[in-house]
Amino acid sequence: MKTKSLTGRAIDAMTPAERQKLLDDLDSQTPAQRRANSRPPTVSEKARAIRAGKAMGRGRPKLGKEGTRVVSVTVEVNLLKQADAFAAAAGMKRSELFTQGLRGILPKAG
Repeated sequence: MKTKSLTGRAIDAMTPAERQKLLDDLDSQTPAQRRANSRPPTVSEKARAIRAGKAMGRGRPKLGKEGTRVVSVTVEVNLLKQADAFAAAAGMKRSELFTQGLRGILPKAG
């Protein structure tokens, strides 16, 4: 059986009884049945969603002029525990503590 597309306009046009029946039908389905009734997005739909997200400024904000990079640093266990405790007490993340420490010790650029 072919079902018509369920859009916001179509839902708005429904009577309250039709809306309630739709909700009851959806509630009676298991998650597996809901997945079976849906289809994965097409390539163009995925691309459109990605473009829309970028246009709305979604995603992590860029830090610094060139962004950030993940690095692996070896730190003594007790020193790391102290750093984590200090960062938590100061209400900052570990990476913020390390960044402030580097800025404090490196000479100013300019």
